[in-house]
Amino acid sequence: MQKKIPEYSGVLRSHILSVPDTIYQCSGIVIFGKRIKSLVFSTDVAIINNINADAVIAVYPFTPQPVISQAIIEVSNVPVFVGVGGGVTGGERSVRLAETAENQGAFAVVVNAPIDPQIITQIKTKIDIPVVATIVSDKQDIDRRIQAGADILNVAASTKTPELVRMIREKYPDFPIIATGGPTDESISETIAAGANVITYTPPSNGEVFAESMRKYRERYNNSNNQ
Repeated sequence: MQKKIPEYSGVLRSHILSVPDTIYQCSGIVIFGKRIKSLVFSTDVAIINNINADAVIAVYPFTPQPVISQAIIEVSNVPVFVGVGGGVTGGERSVRLAETAENQGAFAVVVNAPIDPQIITQIKTKIDIPVVATIVSDKQDIDRRIQAGADILNVAASTKTPELVRMIREKYPDFPIIATGGPTDESISETIAAGANVITYTPPSNGEVFAESMRKYRERYNNSNNQ
């Protein structure tokens, strides 16, 4: 018999964003004693502070900057996985960024798909938090990234994500895998069934959430004026 879980949401924060319940079907990954099943993919501090995800994955398409990671870590009430480059930003700079991220309080660092596996090894000699290696294609040398010291794989292959997760899981039955879940409960379930331990969820943007609030406000006033 499933037990009812008591819940308190308050008044002012009763309309926070929620990750899809389907995500909780996955096993999760335990890092430093904390079990993580859901990651929110965002750098918007308002979204980060108003969503019930277990952790944050803060990667973005610009050169990683410590001032950004520090702001996200300070505002977040859950662990933060910090991007440290590997594409345009790489080499020794990624190593230094990883050290800085750990000192700021990051829970893990995330390296981009193009990173040289040797840099993963260098990062591992400097930090004691997990290194998450991003995988976007089966053409990448996944074996080398694992051998170089990657602790977790982050699979982000768009619609091919479940297929790639399944391929990795067949070769590495117990290796930790984070994967993007897609936009629907069906796509999330498929990714979990393929072998993902953690699901990354992309929330609506701040603009989209605010637009919905404004729509409700307009509807309320229009209805009151018609009475």
